[in-house]
Amino acid sequence: MNKTKTRDMTRGSILVQLVAFALPLLLGNIFQMLYNTVDTIVVGQFVGKEALAAVGSTTMIVNMMVFFFNGFSVGAGVVISHSFGAKNKDTLHTAIETTMAMTFLISVVFTVIGVIFVRPMLLFMSTPDDVMKDATTYLRIYFIGISGLLIYNMGSGILRAVGDTKRPLYFLVLTSVVNIILDLLFVVVIPMGIAGVAVATILAQFISAVLTMYLLIHTDEIYRLTFHDLKVNGKLLKQILGIGLPTAIQSTITAFSNVFVQSYVNVFGSSVMAGWSCYNKIDSFIMLPMGSVANAATTFVSQNLGAGEEERADRGTVTSLAVTLSITAVISVLIYIFAGPTTRMFTKDSEVVYFSVLFLRNNVFFLLFNCVNHVLAGALRGRGDSRAPMIIMLSTFVGVRQIYLYLATHLIANTESIVGFGYPVGWTCCFIVEVTYFLITRRIRRNKHHAASENARSEN
Repeated sequence: MNKTKTRDMTRGSILVQLVAFALPLLLGNIFQMLYNTVDTIVVGQFVGKEALAAVGSTTMIVNMMVFFFNGFSVGAGVVISHSFGAKNKDTLHTAIETTMAMTFLISVVFTVIGVIFVRPMLLFMSTPDDVMKDATTYLRIYFIGISGLLIYNMGSGILRAVGDTKRPLYFLVLTSVVNIILDLLFVVVIPMGIAGVAVATILAQFISAVLTMYLLIHTDEIYRLTFHDLKVNGKLLKQILGIGLPTAIQSTITAFSNVFVQSYVNVFGSSVMAGWSCYNKIDSFIMLPMGSVANAATTFVSQNLGAGEEERADRGTVTSLAVTLSITAVISVLIYIFAGPTTRMFTKDSEVVYFSVLFLRNNVFFLLFNCVNHVLAGALRGRGDSRAPMIIMLSTFVGVRQIYLYLATHLIANTESIVGFGYPVGWTCCFIVEVTYFLITRRIRRNKHHAASENARSEN
C-alpha cells in the first residue's frame, strides 16, 4: 500500500494525525466554499443588490439537497474507513461500488426534483418580487449541473475515508481558479448577469467530478472503482444508511428550518436579505475549521475502533475539541474587529454592510458552542451512533430555534437582531444537551469496559 496516498490513523501522534488529515480537508473546504462565495462577490460588485440577495436566498434551498447527500456520504465514509482500519479489502471494495452506484442514482433524482420545484420553493420562502427572477434563474441552472458537485463530494469522501485528503484539495484548487476565471468571463466580459455565475459554477464542479472519477478508476490502491462491479449491495447499503440516514435527515431538516429563518429575514426587504447573505457567507468560512476537524474526528474514531483502539479513539475526540476551539476563538476575535472590512469584500452598499456587521457581531462568539456540537457529533458518528446527534440537533437547531423565532418576534419585537439571534439560541441549547449525552454514554462505555475486564480476570 502506498502510504503517501492513504493514512492509517491507528498509530502515531494523535495531534499530528488529526492536523495532517484536517488541514488539507480545511483547505479543500475553503476552496469549495469559494465556488458560491465568488458568485456572491461577483454579483454584489458587478450586478447589483437584488442579484446579491437572490444568490443568498437560494443557498438554503441548495443546502437542503446537498446536506441530505452529504449525510449519505458520512455513512459511506464511516463504513469505508472502518473497513480500511480493519484491513478488510473485500468489504472496502464492495462499499465503494455500492456508494458510487447510489451516487449516480441520487444525482438524477436531485436534478429532476430541483428543476421542477424551484419556483414553489422560492414562493414558500416569501421571496420578494424584485429578487424572484434572478433567484429562479440561478437555481434552475445550478440544479441542472448539481450532479458534478455530488459526484465530486462522494469521490472525495471515499478518498478521505482512507486518509487521502491531498488530491481532492489539488482538484479543488484547480477548479476554484477555473470558477473565478469563468465568473469574470461570463459576467464582466460577457454580460450574462446572474446566469453567468451559475454556469461558471456548474462547469467548474463538473471538472472536479471528472478528475476525481478518473483518479478512482485508474488508481492501483485497494479503493479502486471498477464499473463492471458497480452495483448496490443490500447489506452494506443498510449499514451505510443506518449511519448516514440520521445525519442526512438531521442536516436536511436543519437546512429546511433555515428556509423558515430566511422567510423571517425576507420580510425586511432586499437590503437586510443581502446583509444576511453576506453574514452567512462569512459565518460559513468561520465554521470550516470545526467542520474539517469534526470530519477528521469521525475518520479517526472509526479507524481506531476498527483496530480495537478504544482509549485512543477517546483521546482523539478530546484533542479534536482543543484544536477546533482554539482556532475558532482566534478567528471570532478577528471577525468581530474586522466585520466591516470583511463585509465590504462582498458589497459597498452601506445599508447592506450595516446589517451584515450587526449579524456578525451579535452571533460570532456563540460559534464556540457550535465547535463542541460538531466535533462531538463527528465522534459519535465515528462510533456508528448517528441517531443521537440527529435527534439532538433536530430538537435544538430546528425545534428550539423555530419556537424562539415565533415567540420572540410575536411577544418581544420583530427586529433584525432578534431574528438573527435565532442561530445562537439553537447552538447554545444543542451544546448543553449534546455534552450531557456524550458524557453519560462515555461513562456507560467505560463501566462496561471495566466490567468486561473484571470478568476476564476472574475467569483466568
